[in-house]
Amino acid sequence: MNKVLIAAAASSVLLLAGCASGPDEATTAKMDDLNNQVSQLSADVQALKDEVQMGNKNAMAAQEEASRANERIDNIAQSYTK
Repeated sequence: MNKVLIAAAASSVLLLAGCASGPDEATTAKMDDLNNQVSQLSADVQALKDEVQMGNKNAMAAQEEASRANERIDNIAQSYTK
């Protein structure tokens, strides 16, 4: 009985070891290509985020400048009405 169990265990180990081979070259090439695409897309997304952040800063600066200009115009208008 022990010999049968040992033989079954050994054959199952050999069978599982044969199924545990790594990916072939085509699969590896596809994975590398997909990894490169993901890296490129990540860089593109970061660049777009940076552009949006810069646009927001520029918009806030323009709004502040417009507010200062309006205050100057208001001050000039008040000086004429006095």
